[in-house]
Amino acid sequence: MKLLGHKLELLTGLLLHDVTMAGLQELRFPEEKPLLRGLDVTELENSDNFLLAEDTDWKEHDIDTPYGLLHVVIRGSPKGNRPAILTYHDVGLNHKLCFNTFFNFEDMQEITKHFVVCHVDAPGQQVGASQFPQGYQFPSMEQLAAMLPSVVQHFGFKYVIGIGVGAGAYVLAKFALIFPDLVEGLVLMNIDPNGKGWIDWAATKLSGLTSTLPDTVLSHLFSQEELVSNTELVQSYRQQIGNVVNQANLQLFWNMYNSRRDLDINRPGTVPNAKTLRCPVMLVVGDNAPAEDGVVDCNSKLDPTTTTFLKMADSGGLPQVTQAPIKVSACPFLQPGKLTEAFKYFLQGMGYIAHLKDRRLSGGAVPSASMTRLTHSRTASLTSAGSVDGSRPQACTHSESSEGLGQVNHTMEVSC
Repeated sequence: MKLLGHKLELLTGLLLHDVTMAGLQELRFPEEKPLLRGLDVTELENSDNFLLAEDTDWKEHDIDTPYGLLHVVIRGSPKGNRPAILTYHDVGLNHKLCFNTFFNFEDMQEITKHFVVCHVDAPGQQVGASQFPQGYQFPSMEQLAAMLPSVVQHFGFKYVIGIGVGAGAYVLAKFALIFPDLVEGLVLMNIDPNGKGWIDWAATKLSGLTSTLPDTVLSHLFSQEELVSNTELVQSYRQQIGNVVNQANLQLFWNMYNSRRDLDINRPGTVPNAKTLRCPVMLVVGDNAPAEDGVVDCNSKLDPTTTTFLKMADSGGLPQVTQAPIKVSACPFLQPGKLTEAFKYFLQGMGYIAHLKDRRLSGGAVPSASMTRLTHSRTASLTSAGSVDGSRPQACTHSESSEGLGQVNHTMEVSC
């Protein structure tokens, strides 16, 4: 169960990185909107709206793995030593419901055009999936992770940068633990690294008896405040989960996710032979999300020198949807979403995308009133190979503390 605890002090703004100077600055955004470019939220009720014009470049594949077929869609082809961006959705969703609005955002496309992008659907969760036969054994969370090397091998990827949400974040983290050489970096949203205890298990069972499956899943995806408010976004997802995803297949995935084990990770130095994620990690959660406590706990178990924790203020359970394009009155175009900006800096920190034109600055300097300095820590990413085409870069991360003492602090909190 979600524990209510003292919340960390919120910092205003999103970090604005100047690649020519060490340090980060913050940019305050005045407004938050769902990431639905050119679409009203209610239009999500038509599943066709999840496939915008850009989706014509996507190609579907069914890949044979040791644990059954895996449906994936891919755009682009591997080039040089660039990693592929590989996504894995949360339970109750599929790649369209989870990622389409985010990846169809113009500023995200400006980033992803440098990479091949591969969306993975968990078994039987894709649109139009046939119902599994009676007695079908859904793969365990460990087996779901073990299916991914078949995807990597099928397309000839050398390594991937994973973006996962909820159950998908757990699968990608497990994948990185088992196959660390295949993973260059991870963006993990709403990850819960812990298995369910008996109390949580009993509560889940009781909820399944008193609520419909879509409503049970919604309580996993959205904050209690969002559910009580019954926003248009919640209503849209309730309908999509009930109509687009095969309910029998979803029940199997839901049961398996709730039977997961602990990730069994520990911060280096806290226990002998501690095992943790070796690649750079960006953790993302909304400060009102059901997964907040789980993500905070995950942050405490990862190497602080390679982990960035992004807590998004006034954000609910789907930060890739609600932390969206920002409309600035002085500019006639939609600004980059906060999560998109954070992802760009994450890639730059690993030595990819050495420079991207910042459309926010194309119309002139940002007013100084909307920018502040970080007071407690600064992070500068230094690399000798800032390229999108060259050999695999090695990232060197340097941080400064205002006190000049203690452990590096990679926690960033974004306010609206």
